[in-house]
Formats: sequence, C-alpha cells, structure tokens
Amino acid sequence: MDFAYDARTEELRERLLAFMDTHVYPAEPVLREQTAAAADPWAVPPVVRELQEAARGQGLWNLFLPGTEYGAGLTNLQYAPLAEITGRSPLLAPAALNCAAPDTGNMELLAQFGDAAQRKQWLEPLLAAEIRSAFAMTEPEVASSDATNIETRIAREGDEYVVTGRKWYISGAMNPGCAVFVVMGKTDPEEPDVRRQQSMVLVPRDTPGVEVRRGMRVFGYDDGHHGGHAEIVFDHARVPAANLVGEEGGGFAIAQARLGPGRIHHCMRLIGMAERAIALMCERAVSRTAFGRPLAAQGVVRNWIADARVTVEQLRLLVLKTAWLMDTVGNRGAHTEIQAIKIATPRAVLEILDRAIQLHGAGGVSQDYPLAELWAHARTLRLADGPDEVHQRSLARRELAPYA
Repeated sequence: MDFAYDARTEELRERLLAFMDTHVYPAEPVLREQTAAAADPWAVPPVVRELQEAARGQGLWNLFLPGTEYGAGLTNLQYAPLAEITGRSPLLAPAALNCAAPDTGNMELLAQFGDAAQRKQWLEPLLAAEIRSAFAMTEPEVASSDATNIETRIAREGDEYVVTGRKWYISGAMNPGCAVFVVMGKTDPEEPDVRRQQSMVLVPRDTPGVEVRRGMRVFGYDDGHHGGHAEIVFDHARVPAANLVGEEGGGFAIAQARLGPGRIHHCMRLIGMAERAIALMCERAVSRTAFGRPLAAQGVVRNWIADARVTVEQLRLLVLKTAWLMDTVGNRGAHTEIQAIKIATPRAVLEILDRAIQLHGAGGVSQDYPLAELWAHARTLRLADGPDEVHQRSLARRELAPYA
C-alpha cells in the first residue's frame, strides 16, 4: 500500500483541519453551556445544527459512505485520516459532518440491504440529518457478546411482524429526533442453524407498543449530546412485513456486515482522541512546574509522551492497513485486521488517556478538561461492537487453524 495520502484526501484533510480550528474547537464550551441549560437534555443542542450547516456548506458531509451514490464516494483508506481528525473532538465533529454513530452504520446498512422504499423513507432523511436512528441489538438478560443469544421475538402474523423484547444501551435512542430503530430479533427460534434464526426489522419510534423507558449512564455520563443510550421495551409492537431488512434469517449476516465498518470508524476516531491527549499532555508539561522544574523536564513525563507517540504511529499504520484491505479485498478479507485494531486500539488509547489524566492531576478528572469524558468513551469501546475477548477468541481460532 502507498502510505502517502492522495490528492483528494490531502485536500479534504486541510479543509477539515481548518474547520476544526475555526468552528469545532471554539464550539466545545458552547456545547457544554447549551447542554447544561437545556430543558430537554437529550435534544440536539443548537450549536450542532450550526456546525452541520457550516460543514455542509464546505463539502464536509457524509464522508463515510464508500463507493455509493449517496455519500462522498471516498474509500475507507481516504476516509480514515478524516475520521481520525474528527476523533479529536468526538462530541461535536462526527455529528457536525453527519458521520456519527450509530447513524453511520445504519445508513450503510440501508444503502446495502434496504429496498428502494426503505431507502426513500429512512436513508434519505438520515443523509440530510433530518432524523436520527438507533441500532437495537444488545439485551440485558442475555450475554449479547454472542449475538445468537438474542431473545427478542419478531413473529410474522399475516402482513405484519410483531416485535416483543427488551433492549438496552441502544445508542442515540433518547434523542427526540431518533425516528426509527433497526431491531434485531429471532424470527425462527427453531432453525437448526443458530445464525439463521435472526432477522432485522425497521420499527418507527411512534409504533404502538414501543416504550423508550430510560437513558442508561456510561461511567456516570448520560451522553445526552450523543442522544443517550436507552433501555427500550417492545411490547407486541406491530410493523408492516415490508419493514423487514433483507430476508428472514439474514439478520446475523447483516449485523456482521454493519459492525465491520463501525469497528474501523471507532478505531480511527480513537486515534484522534489519542492525538488530542498528547497535545494536552505537551501543553500541560511545558506550562506547569513541580519541585523547581517544568513537568516537561521530568524523565517520567518525557517517557509518557514518547511512548504515546510511538503507540499512535503503530496504531495508525495498522488502521490504515485495515482500511486498505477493506477497499481491496473486502471486509471478509480484512477480518483478522479488523479484529486486531478493535483489540489493540481502545486498550492502547486508554493508557495514553490515563497518563494524560495523571499529568493533569485533579484537573484531569474534572469537567474543565475533556480527558475524563474521553476516557469513559474509550473504555466503553472495549465493549461496543463486541468485547475484546470475543475478538481475541475469533482471532486466535483463525491463527490456530493451520496447525490443527
């Protein structure tokens, strides 16, 4: 692979870096103020809408959709450095560019598996940021790291599907603009192939029988600016049979197709979070004095900064290789690398953030710096889209196979 960014990527990088400096970073304190003053903590703060208008005007919109008629048509390799930049301000930048999870994954899902009517009704308004969406897979009563455990029932009755079950940590679902849930459940619990028991249906938020019960906290944060993480109960919620995504029994395969790109997006943004942490570490180190010397003169601090730089460079190369493989041989051909980055990146970025917090002392755990919230976000990503141990299990199985 060529390690140099092509001309289009470089041009978009320069434009995005300027957008971050001019619009995004100055909007961070505004976001905090608007969130604190909001009557509805789950509503989209006005500053996000302002940023979206600015981003759309500068052509920084829907960059994540590769090779489709809907997005910017960037490859994964072209999008990777752009997603990294947005990770430096993960509360604002992805949403500003309409490149925020879970909508990105849902838009990719609809573009790949939705029919013409579904794309017209849901994908087009998502692409315009007129609505938000959620992906309802995780359940509180079963180990959802094994998706075959999912118990939510999607039963066919005539021209309808009846959805019954309970989901939680459904990202974005507390947002009042979240108009549709992509729900995974079992249409045929008796199917011998456990990976053919599940299907996916589109359930509009206003469907009778749908109750968005509460917002779940993440290390004490409600993630309101991201639309929260909801517990949802589906009590015999009826939707038209036309709301089935793909075919019956195809839910597991669709989920895997959706989560692959989502995993690399998370890792791209995590590298940006690490870069933000390194910058904050360096600023702190040269501006603070302890025991008669700047923190930057302390050997342990220098070691932290050097190790962080080495780690970020290693992670970036592995993520770029993964993006290149996804473009050239497909997600299946990049399976090992997708799992490798999902294992390595959150874990390593957590260590960088932890040292940045340590260097900031009490400020590091406070609301005056972004580090504590970045740490909570990174720690959550060791669970999101499959916990470390599931990826380790699968990756080890593939490594051992030739020797068995």
